[in-house]
Amino acid sequence: MRRVLASLAVMPLILFAAACGSEESPATSASASAGAKVTVGGNVGAKPTVTFPSGSPATTSSYEVIQPGTGAAVKTGDKVIVNLTVYNWDGKGNAVQGSSYDTKAPETIPVNQQLPKVLQEGFTKVKHGGRLLAVLANDAVAQPQQTAPAEPTKVFVFDVVGTQPPALKAATGKETGQSLKGVKVDNPGGEKAPTLTTKTSDKPSDKLVVKTIIEGTGAKVQPNQTLTVHYTGKIWGTDKQFDSSWERGEPAEFPLSGVIQGWQQGLAGVPVGSRVVLSIPPNLGYGDQAQQNIPAKSTLVFVVDVLAAY
Repeated sequence: MRRVLASLAVMPLILFAAACGSEESPATSASASAGAKVTVGGNVGAKPTVTFPSGSPATTSSYEVIQPGTGAAVKTGDKVIVNLTVYNWDGKGNAVQGSSYDTKAPETIPVNQQLPKVLQEGFTKVKHGGRLLAVLANDAVAQPQQTAPAEPTKVFVFDVVGTQPPALKAATGKETGQSLKGVKVDNPGGEKAPTLTTKTSDKPSDKLVVKTIIEGTGAKVQPNQTLTVHYTGKIWGTDKQFDSSWERGEPAEFPLSGVIQGWQQGLAGVPVGSRVVLSIPPNLGYGDQAQQNIPAKSTLVFVVDVLAAY
């Protein structure tokens, strides 16, 4: 099943493309009400069974703790790892949209202000090993445009697996001795920012070049993940800096699939904790389109610390 990041208005929610599954016999039910009585059955750690009431779907968002869990509590700011199953509650077929129990790939959801309030509150009421039922109606999101069709009410069942460890402060690991001709990276050590120098008479490659300066020991970055990184970006040959998360004082966080091709190709497969330098040709950067502080047809150079991936 293909993983899809969708949104209701401006609030990001993890949704799924339609998935096929076999019929399951009803399990011993732990039932709860959320909106009109939606009944959830089955044990935590396995795909739940969900029974919907007759009539129209709920128009008010709500949550219910099905099982509180016995592990560590979930706190605001955590990146909670969950197995989830989601349904469209339309009062007709109430079709399942997908389940991470089918894909065997748990999702990670940041518990922050970007989530609808019902989920912000609900997640902080469960612990690791718990199960949360959430009904998300259109009152959970920003007022949609009048021309946009209303989203169907969604029903989520979340089984809390754990939480992601906090992001690193900087790259950590062994220096590899690798370098990129024409580019200099100084590593001050600790949690200090590296220094990138790109003033050179050497011609840049017309292909993507990736060199690992420090090799981390974390899991390798996957193309569909969201990354937390620190970086500095300069123009090849001029040493002109156009961006730096270090100077802003906080790392950047973004889905890898949403950035320029040079980053997508260059950071996939890099272990978390690594520091890499990338030389990105124009066709994998911004091409013929000038950007703020970046002339058209520029070769971009980045030094990137991969601090977390989820």
